Order: sequence, then structure tokens, then C-alpha cells
Amino acid sequence: MMTQARSWFKDHLAAFLGAQLLTIGAGAAAMLAYAVKLETRVYTMEHRGAEYTVARIEAMKQQISVLEQRISTNDESIRRIVDVMTRQLGQRDLKP
Repeated sequence: MMTQARSWFKDHLAAFLGAQLLTIGAGAAAMLAYAVKLETRVYTMEHRGAEYTVARIEAMKQQISVLEQRISTNDESIRRIVDVMTRQLGQRDLKP
């Protein structure tokens, strides 16, 4: 039994070591790709700088203010509709 195990281990040792080498290589490639991606982001932010970020934030603020205006307009419209409907319901209840 022991000789069979040793024989099997010797026969498959090259495949096992090759698989380990492949796995380590894939891990190293993944780490290298992540490092390059991170460095690209840092480089981009360094060159665009704060001006780009401020411009993006200003655009978002403008969009938010437009949405807030629409919300207030819709809120006023809804309040008017509810007032009219409740008045009509009150008049309908008073009629015999």
C-alpha cells in the first residue's frame, strides 16, 4: 500500500507542482492588475485635480435644486387638489 502511494505521488508530483505554480502566477497577476488599476486612479485624480471634482459636485447640486423645485411645485399642486376634493366632499355631505 505504501509503495503504491509513493508511486502515485511520484507520478503526479509534476502535475501538482505545476498546478501550484499556475495558481501562484494567477494570484500574482491579479495583484499586479489591481495595483495598476489603483495607480491609474491615483494618476487620474492627480491630473484632474480638485477642479474636476468641484465641477462634478456643482453639477450635482444644480440637478438637486431642479428636483427640489419640481418637488415643491408638485407638493403645491397636490395640496390644491386635496383641498378642492375635500371641499367637494363636504358640499356633497351637506346636500340631502
